[in-house]
Amino acid sequence: MTFSAISALSPLDGRYAAKLAKLRPVMSELGYMHRRVQVEIAWFIALSDCGFDEFKPLSPGARTYLLSLVKHFSKLDGDAIKEIEKKTNHDVKAVEYWLKSKFEARPELLAAGEFVHFACTSEDINNTSHALQLKAGRDQVLLPALDQVIDKLREMAHAFAGVPMLSRTHGQTASPSTVGKEIANVVVRVQAAREKIVSIKLMAKMNGAVGNYNAHLSAWPDFDWEAFSRNVVEAPEPLGLGLTFQSYSIQIEPHDYMAEFFDAVARTNTILIDWARDVWGYVSLGYFKQKLRDGEVGSSTMPHKVNPIDFENAEGNLGLSNALLRHLSEKLPISRWQRDLTDSTVLRNMGVALGYGVLAYQSLLIGLNKLEINEAAISADLDASWEVLAEPIQTVMRRFGLPEPYEQLKKFTRGEPMTRERMQGFIANLALPDEEKQRLLAMTPGSYTGMAEALARRV
Repeated sequence: MTFSAISALSPLDGRYAAKLAKLRPVMSELGYMHRRVQVEIAWFIALSDCGFDEFKPLSPGARTYLLSLVKHFSKLDGDAIKEIEKKTNHDVKAVEYWLKSKFEARPELLAAGEFVHFACTSEDINNTSHALQLKAGRDQVLLPALDQVIDKLREMAHAFAGVPMLSRTHGQTASPSTVGKEIANVVVRVQAAREKIVSIKLMAKMNGAVGNYNAHLSAWPDFDWEAFSRNVVEAPEPLGLGLTFQSYSIQIEPHDYMAEFFDAVARTNTILIDWARDVWGYVSLGYFKQKLRDGEVGSSTMPHKVNPIDFENAEGNLGLSNALLRHLSEKLPISRWQRDLTDSTVLRNMGVALGYGVLAYQSLLIGLNKLEINEAAISADLDASWEVLAEPIQTVMRRFGLPEPYEQLKKFTRGEPMTRERMQGFIANLALPDEEKQRLLAMTPGSYTGMAEALARRV
């Protein structure tokens, strides 16, 4: 069978392939190869600057050529590495051999060829490459997609800051808020979660087979290999890797930072699942209408339907993302003794986990951009819920020492249909100062929103 979008096993590379075009070059196997080449070259160039008699500093021309291999790495290069891997049955060794093949016809590089992958274990290359993938995936794709959602929510919070709406606690009518304030709550939560994602230090180690610089010291026992390794890891790109140095490890970097990172993304996703379900409910209540699109079908049999499918898709994909992210965060920090291989195949799914999240953020944004507020429906809901004023009335009664205010309002309102006339009749008979009584009589469910508008505008 010829591969095509409809024959892809994963919908990320099939149905949704176009939506993830920015993530694929970063988190795919090709992206992984690209980062491995970057790491090998950064290590190689840095070694040339150590002052070793056996490896003189590379010429400017050689450095420019090597960095161009990273800058212009292509699918053809990736295919060439895969061909080598068919013989080696080892993906990192294939990268090393491919890189050495690029030294042909360049005597300076050819003479230094054995310093490619010098004293490195495969995991020195792999863990740094994974960190670089996550750095690019986070900064270039995930955060920009999330920021679009945050920006849209903030815009809506401000636009609807003054639109009163009925709250529902336990599904029952409760003290009113504003539409903007309820959206502002989400903005604040997601912004805090985003800050956590950004704060995670992406770590890497380059310390040899079991983390002790054994091979390094066998070659140059008096050289400060730890300081050298730290510099390669932490120096800015392109000559360094721009990561945070991990000084203690077994053969593999411990992956604790990865667990923190994946947990932080999952926490963000959980907040957005909460919002997707809430906005779905508001659409169901009629608080929001959805803009119509020509040719779009809501049901194969019910022509009237305009379904909130973008929020449903977002919820489903956020759930898939979290399932993978949580497995990654639980599994990756565990490795038998100095190394087992169970992390390797799992790590190849980092892009899938992030991909479902990015896909969900896109669906949320599409859904939010379709929404139109239905103030008539929101106002009608408020006008049918005068019982919510029982709270402010009994609170004012408490202030002025009236007897059993809560109990009086409970008896008056609980289980009884409440209208403006009934509620205002109750207020009129209270022994309150006239000014306070007039203030309560002027109050409506729509005006009883506290600081909601100000809070929404402040976000």
